[in-house]
Parts: sequence; structure tokens; C-alpha cells
Amino acid sequence: MDQKKLKNINSFRRISLITVIAVYFLILVGGIVRSTGSGMGCPDWPKCFGSWVPPTSEDQLPNDYLEVYLDKRVQKNFRFVASLEKLGFKELAFQIRNDKSILVEEEFNATKTWIEYINRLIGVLIGFFIILTTYRSLSLWKYDRIIPIMSIFSLLLVLFIGWIGSIVVSTNLLSWIITIHMVLALLLVCVLIYVHFRVHHIEKTIIKRTEKANVLYNLLLIGLSLMFIQIILGTQVREQIDVVANSFGNLLRHSWIDQLGIAFIIHRSYSLLLLGIHIVFLFKVYKYALRHSGIYKMSFWLLAIIILEILTGVGMAYFGIPAFLQPIHLLFGSLIIGIQFLLLLNLNDQKNINLDSLSS
Repeated sequence: MDQKKLKNINSFRRISLITVIAVYFLILVGGIVRSTGSGMGCPDWPKCFGSWVPPTSEDQLPNDYLEVYLDKRVQKNFRFVASLEKLGFKELAFQIRNDKSILVEEEFNATKTWIEYINRLIGVLIGFFIILTTYRSLSLWKYDRIIPIMSIFSLLLVLFIGWIGSIVVSTNLLSWIITIHMVLALLLVCVLIYVHFRVHHIEKTIIKRTEKANVLYNLLLIGLSLMFIQIILGTQVREQIDVVANSFGNLLRHSWIDQLGIAFIIHRSYSLLLLGIHIVFLFKVYKYALRHSGIYKMSFWLLAIIILEILTGVGMAYFGIPAFLQPIHLLFGSLIIGIQFLLLLNLNDQKNINLDSLSS
């Protein structure tokens, strides 16, 4: 491999890995925003209280700031609802138009404002990382066109996520839009993991690392599907917690769990099914994979993070949903999806090796 090609590949590997880590960091920060109730710390978007640098005290705002920013959000929602109606989502548009919670405007809180503002600054930084990833990927066009194509897709996706983020603000943190925002963030993580994984395959011979790759792949695919459902259940529990927290005035946190419905019970019990499937998966990996291979090591890390995810869930259930555990719980859940996806990519390679050996 010539030096220029090697330099381009190594450069892209570094920046794509940094970008994946940065997106995970943004997910953690987003969890902090949610757990501290700072999502509406800035009532407008992309600016914060009409400025690129937010105020530090309420006297820096006009007396009628609540009415001003509520009106701006309402006008933006009218445009969003009109777009939904044109696309045929009339029932959804009706729900947003008639949701009275959207019309509630929060009073200025300097701490929450700056937490949300820092979240946005980090989001902008991630945007620059993805732009750089896309730019670096162009040098790999002649070696593997899928890499720059998927990198460009990640850039378009992050712009769409940014727009959805603005809708989250304009709809006053409407729960189902927050869920869409989270799912799109996980999709972005998977796209970035894929391009980072793929660059390692340029002129590289894949070595056989496991037997029964097809069995392991199918088992983990079930695990990934179940984990995705678990995350959706988790967002529903989070929505219920928001409702309960508001009804309690964000006080008496130890009483919140008792007010949650069936979604919490399913979410809690479902984690044991996930744990069981991944224990079976790890047993199969231990049986069929080479020791010290990437698949072998990642499988142990996967089970360890699943256990930590369950423990943080237990901690929230029995210790009054402490705010510091919420973003950690979210981060572990996102890491599980990423590791599962990366393992599936590796196992898919192993499946292809087995098919090639059978055909030859």
C-alpha cells in the first residue's frame, strides 16, 4: 500500500473514531439536559433568548419575554403543523395543534439556560467533526465509494437531527418528538460506526475468528432488536416520569416510581429477558470464537455494560430516580446498541468467510 493511501486511511480512521466518541459524549450531555429539566432553558433555536450568548440574569430580558418567546414558538409550530398536513399526517398535526402543554412558557433560570446552551455548543462541535469526517472521506472515493456516500449521509442526518431539535424546543419538549430525536441519534451512531468499520476493510484480508458465525449473528440480531424495543419502552417510561415530576412540582422524587404505569413494569421485567439472551450469546461466543479475538472481547464488554445498565435502572427504581443516574443509564443503553451493531458487522464478515469456504 502506497504512503499517500495509507496516510488517507489512517487519517480517516482517527477522525471517524473521534466523531463516534464525540456523538456518544453529546448523548451523555443530552441526558444531563433531560435529567436537570433544562430542555427549555433556551426557548428559541438556534439562538438562546435571541442572542448567540445567552443572558445570565432575568434583568437582561424584556419584561414581556415570556409572551415574546411563546409567540415565536407558536408561529413555528403553525408552520410545522402545516407541513405535516401537506405530507398527509393530519391526525398528528391535530394532536400538536390541540396540545395545551405546548403553550406553557418556562420562566428564566440561568443554570438551566447555560446547561442547554453548552449542550448546543457541543452539538455544533459535533457538527464540525462530522463535516471533517465527510471531507476526509472524499479522499477514499477511489478505494471504496460507500465510505464517502455514507459519510455524506451522516452529514445530512445530523442536519435533520438539528432541525428536529428545533422542533423539540418549539413544541415545549413534546415527548414523542424527543423519542424521534433519540432514535435518530442512535441511527447516526450506527452510520458513523459503519464507516469507521468499513475503512478497516480496504485491501485487508478477513481472517476467520469463529465457527458457527451464522448462529451467533442471528442470536445477536435478536438481541439488537429486543434492545431497540427496550429503548422505546424506556422513552415511554421517561415520558411518564416527566408527567409525574411536573405533577409533583419536581419534588418528592422517591414517590415518582409508585406513580408509573404498566410501561415501567414491562421495561423493568424486559431487562431480564435481554440479560438472558446475551448470556446465551456470550456462552456461544466462548464456545465457538477464538480467544483474544475482537469478537470475543467485545462480547464480554457487551454483557458487562448490559449488567451496568440494569444496575443503574435498579438504582433509579430504588433510590428515588437520582438525577445523576439518568444520563448514565441513557449512555449505557446507547453504548449497548453501538457494540451490538459493531459485533454484527464483524460476525457478518465471518459469515461471508464461511460462505466463501463452502463455495470453494
